[in-house]
Amino acid sequence: MKNGKYVAYVSTYTAGKGDNYGIKIYDVDMEKGRLIEKNQVEITNSSYVSISHSMKFLYSITDFGVESYRILENGDLELINHATINGMRGCYLSTDYEDKFLFVAGYHDGKITALRLKENGGVGEITDEIYHKGLGSIAERNFRPHVNCVKMTRDNKYLCAADLGMDHVKVYRLDHAKGTLRLADVIRSEQESAPRHLKFSRNGRFLYIVHELKNYIDVYTYEEVHDNNPQFEKIQTISTLNEYQASNSAASALNFSEDFHYMVSSNAGDNSVVVYEIDQETGLLRKLLCLPVSGDYPKDAALFPDNRHLVSLNQESDTMTFFTTDMEKGLILMNGPEVPVERPNCIIFHKLQG
Repeated sequence: MKNGKYVAYVSTYTAGKGDNYGIKIYDVDMEKGRLIEKNQVEITNSSYVSISHSMKFLYSITDFGVESYRILENGDLELINHATINGMRGCYLSTDYEDKFLFVAGYHDGKITALRLKENGGVGEITDEIYHKGLGSIAERNFRPHVNCVKMTRDNKYLCAADLGMDHVKVYRLDHAKGTLRLADVIRSEQESAPRHLKFSRNGRFLYIVHELKNYIDVYTYEEVHDNNPQFEKIQTISTLNEYQASNSAASALNFSEDFHYMVSSNAGDNSVVVYEIDQETGLLRKLLCLPVSGDYPKDAALFPDNRHLVSLNQESDTMTFFTTDMEKGLILMNGPEVPVERPNCIIFHKLQG
């Protein structure tokens, strides 16, 4: 198993629960489809974590900005430094594909923060700050900027920022020398659909956007056209729910399987997980299953790296639930008891090097 050992990082909210450990580290038992806690990291409100493309560093949201960690050989984390984002607490973060910049999404203040990364993985100075503008105080949530996700296109040219308050994804051209962002395009979603998370296919040709309030995923083609401008064309809209599902659900997760053959999303309210098969040629999604997760408010859900098991992070019930998956039959079957973890929000599987 030397080449197949994984750990999983789970980020949690610590506020009000009397636990200072915001990142849990688990050994992954691939055969049994279970996670065994091995360590934890003291950090406040680690609502989201992201791993560098070099696989050497982990970055986390914290109340005070962002923190950077070195990933040790056994999967444990060693603090490098922390940096301010000069604003309210972020909700999502990611690096560019050269690991030169870190981008932070601000839900509360509608802000994108770009920070330079150091050779040692540490976080350096802020290189740009962009505030999305709203339509005034028409409503408490809608029509106010809430940047919920920031991801680079895989050609490393554009940063896409999902704004679920303004119902669009803004596309910024990255200046790789200065670390500044300039608006290049806007992908508009249906009003009050709330684009929440976005992911690009492995070959970078397809963009997937999950919409929290309307419970669907939009699929777009992406290419650069004349004059080096990004072009996005919608090719599919597919529901995250079963046809019979009533209202009051909120789509949440958006994750690829490790081999990029499947996509996973989750629905709060409905408390279900949905798994799609991805057509590798066309990028289109085909729904394989949408079934209950046996927990409340699944904020994140992910397939194990071998696609034989699935885990759901259930924020309101403070649990992780585990399932054996049968993609052929479109089934998930409960796999052992739930694992208690307070206010879980995000999970990443990480293959240990060596």
